[in-house]
Amino acid sequence: MHPNSFMVFNHYMTSPIGSVVGAILIFLVGYFAALIFGSLTKKALTKINLNQKMNTQTGKNYDLHSLLSKIVFWFVFVIAISAALNQLNLATISAPFANMVNQVLLFVPNLLAAAAVGVIGWVVAIVAKNATLAGLSKTTLDEKLAQEASVKPMSGTIADMVYWLILLVVLTMVLGRLGLNGLFTPLTNMIDKMFAFVPNIFTAGVIFFIGFVVAKIVKGIVYNLVGSLNIQALATRVGISEKNSLPNIAGSLVFLFIIVPFTIAALDALKVEAISRPATNMLNKIMSALPNVFTAAAILVVTYFVVRMVADIIKGLLQNTQVDALPAKLGVQEALGEQKVSGLVRGGIIFFAMLFATVAAADVLGFVQISDIVTSFIHFGGQIILGAVILVIGFWLAGIVAGVIERSQQGSKCLANIVRTLIIGLVLAMGLKAMGIADSIVNLAFGLTLGSVAVALALAFGLGGREAAARYLARMQDKLEAESDNKIILPTNETTKTEVSSTFDTDDLKK
Repeated sequence: MHPNSFMVFNHYMTSPIGSVVGAILIFLVGYFAALIFGSLTKKALTKINLNQKMNTQTGKNYDLHSLLSKIVFWFVFVIAISAALNQLNLATISAPFANMVNQVLLFVPNLLAAAAVGVIGWVVAIVAKNATLAGLSKTTLDEKLAQEASVKPMSGTIADMVYWLILLVVLTMVLGRLGLNGLFTPLTNMIDKMFAFVPNIFTAGVIFFIGFVVAKIVKGIVYNLVGSLNIQALATRVGISEKNSLPNIAGSLVFLFIIVPFTIAALDALKVEAISRPATNMLNKIMSALPNVFTAAAILVVTYFVVRMVADIIKGLLQNTQVDALPAKLGVQEALGEQKVSGLVRGGIIFFAMLFATVAAADVLGFVQISDIVTSFIHFGGQIILGAVILVIGFWLAGIVAGVIERSQQGSKCLANIVRTLIIGLVLAMGLKAMGIADSIVNLAFGLTLGSVAVALALAFGLGGREAAARYLARMQDKLEAESDNKIILPTNETTKTEVSSTFDTDDLKK
């Protein structure tokens, strides 16, 4: 090009019309250049399947192709706008755009370095995740956890933890490259503390793993040992269900005794007071309470089996002594239903023996309130039994006395019923008082009853009712004499029949 032509073009472009035309050309060229660069960026990202890889790793839907292509577009377009404004000599307007572009261009090396670190770290995280997943899949970790602890497979979870841990470290490196100290410093401090805590976690894990292995081995030994002693068959004979496997119970108890101290040691190895101290205190209390718990359980179990054996022996003895027929003789069989006296005695022996055993077990465990409650219940139960014995004996005596009066030569059924009622009332008051059930009410009712009878008699004979009372007594006397005469004329006992037959011979009776 001729020098004069260049000078003419330069002069034209510096003129007002040329500046406007130049600004328009720069704007249009910059716009189309921004579109081209944005499209190229989107195509390049599409070829490497950035969206698919990111969505697969994070489980969320991201459109990074469009986002990054728009960023490139606006970056190029802002440069074009700044150049167009500069062409129009609008320095006041173009200066902010120019400064922004300069800062972005100065930040581009850091941005590229951060992007490179992020991509490399991402690749490393994916490789580590796949390697961890492949390594764990070759072991039986998932099967053992599902069998022993009934938990879901942990291989995928552990691999994800490794993946996100590496990305977290990479994130700190990216923030450091970008110079974002406000985010970089707290995150770095957190990661430093986390990595400083890793040895404690490793030590605690090793301690717990060793304890778990030892506990499993000893559990298996105890299980086989108890099984070889044929204790389960003996337990089945005494009434323990076969579902309650004694070898398994013994092995589990031994496993618990071993794993708890190792768990305490593992928590101490963590050196986190907020976690280890409460947990350690709790486990120490459990360990200190276990001997008392087993002692209390042994008291209850031994008492139950021994007392049940003794109660069965006593039941057999009572059955041989015909005690079960006693309620029928006393007339209380209907109240008992199908229950037998021997069975009730057996149940009472077991019940009260277990109450005493409960008191002893509660004392061993230090449950003073429970011990006091059961002791009070035992005392009240003793009173109930004493009152019941008084009632049974009283009813029995009432029946005997009433029968004697009724069978006597001068006796009557009416008088026998009166005597039976009086004795039953007296015995009922004595029984309720022995039971301790409303002593004041029983005393008051008994006193009022006797007082009412006395007052009624006094009123009958002392106030205008003498004639009526006399007639009533006369009727009662006539009734008693009639019943007495009937007994003399028509004797019912065998002795009288024998005397009559001996006095009169057969011929006289025929005549």
